[in-house]
Amino acid sequence: MITEKDLKLLFSEEIIKDAIKKLGERINNDYGKEELFLVCVLKGAVMFMVDLSKHLKMPLSMEFIRLSSYGSGFTSSGKVNTVDISLPDLNGKNVLIVEDIIDTGHTAKFLVDFINHNFRTKSLRFCSLLDKKIKREVDIDPDYYGLEVDDKFLVGYGLDYDGFYRNLPYIGYV
Repeated sequence: MITEKDLKLLFSEEIIKDAIKKLGERINNDYGKEELFLVCVLKGAVMFMVDLSKHLKMPLSMEFIRLSSYGSGFTSSGKVNTVDISLPDLNGKNVLIVEDIIDTGHTAKFLVDFINHNFRTKSLRFCSLLDKKIKREVDIDPDYYGLEVDDKFLVGYGLDYDGFYRNLPYIGYV
């Protein structure tokens, strides 16, 4: 089991807040005053989505789904597990998927494909706080991302180690 003192600081709370503010500005510019449906991938993205939503100026609806691709410990299983993927009618809506991190891309691709298969959205975009391009295994990139990361196991600000440390206000690595 790792402890907080095992973590090395990667992104401070201030750097994260600044990245989220800039993402909010970009999203506001792209959508203007049009309604937007945020689809948050639980559990990791909830802190990010809440903070991001504070910077968005348009009418918002927040939806939550649970997907997982991580096994235990430090590695991704590569398999997407659907825990709860019930969504309201998104036909004709502007939809923004909000995720904490995109690494292999399997979860992102699964969710984009699922929404495209089940709905005819007005627009569908993907927003991730962190983009780990070096680990990408499928052809998908976020429309918006806050910070690029290399191949480290990250913990904090929604990211966990065996369910713990999501509550840290910063992002560290082991």
